[in-house]
Amino acid sequence: MNNPLIDIIAGARPNFMKIAPIIHALEAQKQAGGSLRYRLVHTGQHYDARMSGDFFAQLGIPAPDVNLEAGSGTQAQQTAAIMVRYEKLLLENPSHLCLVVGDVTSTMACAIAAQKLHIPVAHVEAGIRSGDWTMPEEINRMVTDAITNWFFTTSQMASDNLQRNGVDKERIFFVGNTMIDTLLANMGRLRPPPFWDELELKPGNYFVVTLHRPSNVDALASFEHLLKAIGEGTQELPVVFPVHPRTAGTLKAMPGLPASIYFVEPQPYLEFNWLVKNAKAVITDSGGITEETTVMGIPCMTLRNSTERPETVSVGTNKILGTDPAALSEALERLFAGKWKKGSIPEKWDGRAGERIVGELERLLV
Repeated sequence: MNNPLIDIIAGARPNFMKIAPIIHALEAQKQAGGSLRYRLVHTGQHYDARMSGDFFAQLGIPAPDVNLEAGSGTQAQQTAAIMVRYEKLLLENPSHLCLVVGDVTSTMACAIAAQKLHIPVAHVEAGIRSGDWTMPEEINRMVTDAITNWFFTTSQMASDNLQRNGVDKERIFFVGNTMIDTLLANMGRLRPPPFWDELELKPGNYFVVTLHRPSNVDALASFEHLLKAIGEGTQELPVVFPVHPRTAGTLKAMPGLPASIYFVEPQPYLEFNWLVKNAKAVITDSGGITEETTVMGIPCMTLRNSTERPETVSVGTNKILGTDPAALSEALERLFAGKWKKGSIPEKWDGRAGERIVGELERLLV
């Protein structure tokens, strides 16, 4: 195939840090005389500047070649809008490969649209599973992997999951974690947010919290109980809570909030990871953040009943606590007692996953 064109799909905040190393590796192969071309397709799933635009500028990602501007809506509405608009793009100007990353709605929607037009799909971060079908992301992962041609995995466990599902091992490539590529490439560029001095934050003397999953934030009473446990368990140390748009709605209806919790806007990549790198610990229900805390050696408490990233628990600094505030209180007691595990870095989380992916794509497509 001469000069094959790869569509790189990005739609939501977690995607941008995962595609950056792939784009940088594609640019490097181009400079070296390689023949792979790419088209960056932004679906518009996240359209707020702080959830999208800031990441392009900070991570050195070029402006999208195409913006589908799908916007918000229910799961079905958003999926349909992305599929209709991406199908139109492919009918007018087809690519040779659709490369999707992660587990957001854009990933599944574009994979379906591409396969129905007989365009092969490559899935970066394939094979991860939580086993929790109540999570939209788990459905996205399963559907995408069911129609993927080539699978790029972040761990041997993810590769094993795919083989158990009947995927031939010749189509599975254990390459490492592109999100960690981005983190390692930017460690020297991390910078404090504007409110660092205002809140009198000091390294190792505050917490970072991110919560957005329905099981934690949609019900007013249980969310209030959880925030109270965080306020009490962190022993009056400052707690920085960048508020996801989903979470903001519930907070508006909450009568009283712990005084030690500071609610701030979603932070750009460099500022957010500065906060994580210098925190005493992170309390979250996100999956990706548990990977970053593992590499940075920061204690992490996950308020979920399962994880699709088990290596952050078995190897890293993460612990799954469930959603009961009592478990969080016990975990914080262990942390303050100096009894939190040290953890280490999983295999191939070395900053070279993007290079490995592009190397395999050259072999497969050229």
